[in-house]
Amino acid sequence: MTIALIGATGRVGSRLATELLSHGHAVTGIALHVPPDVRPGLTVLEADATRPDSLAPRLMGHDAVISALRFVTSDADALIAAAKTAGVKRLLVVRGAGSLEVAPGKTLMDTDGFPDAFKTEAKARARFLENSCRSLISTGPFFPSADFAPGERTGRFRLGGDQLLTDATRKSHMSMEDSAIAMVKELEQPVQSRQRFTVAH
Repeated sequence: MTIALIGATGRVGSRLATELLSHGHAVTGIALHVPPDVRPGLTVLEADATRPDSLAPRLMGHDAVISALRFVTSDADALIAAAKTAGVKRLLVVRGAGSLEVAPGKTLMDTDGFPDAFKTEAKARARFLENSCRSLISTGPFFPSADFAPGERTGRFRLGGDQLLTDATRKSHMSMEDSAIAMVKELEQPVQSRQRFTVAH
């Protein structure tokens, strides 16, 4: 497939690029500025992800779009608008775990101890979920676990829906490497359409 990857040079995006390329997909990175050194196999195009008129032309001709951008530095409405204008049928978005439920009617960001520094991002992601559910695009918001960091690529993980996944010790953790596997698997064999899904070890 031909995949447009927004945020391809970040921690999450670079791992997604590695996984996509290893599966033989053609990957176009979308960046505000093209970096001087581009990894082999990756094409990078310049676009402003907050402006549909700048982003849409770069998305045309792709089978799917994946966004790994932080929502406080991007515009969710612009992303949806650009994808619709470009005629892209699938939009997958990496989001944090803040809006996942830890109890009926209670999200992780509503719990005591959730860092204030992460609340703005979590709320922006929650707004995207609401907007994407009304979109005509087949969106797939993707949530890693609460502890989401670089780690080992094991290929072992669990899938969930709206609830935060935890292990026997009540820890919620996921490596960025394994999350990339889960995202690419969903891209290749779609089972989650217009709904969010989460992964954890």
